[in-house]
Amino acid sequence: MPDLPPPFTHPLRPADLAQRKPTRFVLAPDAEARALIAAWAGVVTLARLRFVGTLTPRGRRDWQLEAELDAEVVQACVVTLAPVTTRLKEPVERRWLADLPEPAADEAEIPEDVSAEPLPEVIDLGMVMLEALELALPLYPRAPGAEFGAVEATDSGLAPMRDDALRPFAGLAQLLKGSSDETDER
Repeated sequence: MPDLPPPFTHPLRPADLAQRKPTRFVLAPDAEARALIAAWAGVVTLARLRFVGTLTPRGRRDWQLEAELDAEVVQACVVTLAPVTTRLKEPVERRWLADLPEPAADEAEIPEDVSAEPLPEVIDLGMVMLEALELALPLYPRAPGAEFGAVEATDSGLAPMRDDALRPFAGLAQLLKGSSDETDER
């Protein structure tokens, strides 16, 4: 699959931003852009999407983003495929450091501060918004009252096998009950 361009971008060059005060932003894609984002994210519809926050200089070359993602998405229920509407309201924080040390070894421990990233030449607020949206989406949306039924599996001509019979200790209770009946008779 070829690399497709992201459905929404809003690039900012830190070198072009005010170095002493925060840069405030509000990203609110229009209906056409939300439709593209919905297709990209694999959701039925994206009724609302707003990304509001500030990009603040920290020190001489570092930047910090503090924002809030506000969205309303419709996904298909994993059981019934009925539409499931979810309201998302998530805080988003990122830090870009000009002198972030690279891990020295092939295998390195995950740092305690996972919000820090190396400072790129361009900070794409649209990509940060898309990433935050994807991370906030429910993995298994379920409509109210939708439940998985019991699974029955069988070859033709055989009695169906139920979930209970597939459990490794399914017959243990019956065996123990049978042995206690034998000891009571003695």
